[in-house]
Amino acid sequence: MTGTPWYETPLVAVDLEGSGAQDRETEAILEIAAVPITGGQPDMDNAYCTLVNPGRPIPKRPWISPGLTNHTLRDAPTLDAVEPTLAARLNGRYLVGHNIGVDWRVLHRRCPTIQPAGLIDTLRLARNLGTTASNGLAKLVTAYNLTTKIDTLAVGSQPHRALWDTVAAAVLLLPLIHQRWPAPPTLDDLTNLAGLALDSPPTPATRGQPSLFDG
Repeated sequence: MTGTPWYETPLVAVDLEGSGAQDRETEAILEIAAVPITGGQPDMDNAYCTLVNPGRPIPKRPWISPGLTNHTLRDAPTLDAVEPTLAARLNGRYLVGHNIGVDWRVLHRRCPTIQPAGLIDTLRLARNLGTTASNGLAKLVTAYNLTTKIDTLAVGSQPHRALWDTVAAAVLLLPLIHQRWPAPPTLDDLTNLAGLALDSPPTPATRGQPSLFDG
């Protein structure tokens, strides 16, 4: 498959919102979205997004995404109920995300039946391109004039929520690729520059927990 054109590869953009890395082994998933990428574009007809009931109260913390309160989460499905759907959508596909190693670390710990083919990190790709001084998702989206497109696709969502950030990563991937390669790269080309090993640690944050909002 490595010689396959990247746009023919089974890709799915993913983002999750969690209780925070300070919870360590008990970090909870509060919301997750998965959007297939077909022909280089997000396939919103097959997008999936759900809140997740963490099974315990979540303290108010400044980095928890807006709207993810105990009140809004209490009637959401549990992660056990969500995991089979996620596995069906993610298994055998390459997961695309901005600093995807962070999301994968939590997802792998909490949902062991999910077995993707690999990881493609738009943050790593942006850094290898030397695009801007800051490669946070919000700043890259602004730099590439993608905000209106994302708002149109992720109806009812907003930055720092799972669906919006998932669509943002999916939309961002194409201009980053166009900037790097004059002709469509193969999957091997893309993973050499933007891929992460499934057992690799996530990219460390430089300024503590609030960097979740920048990434």
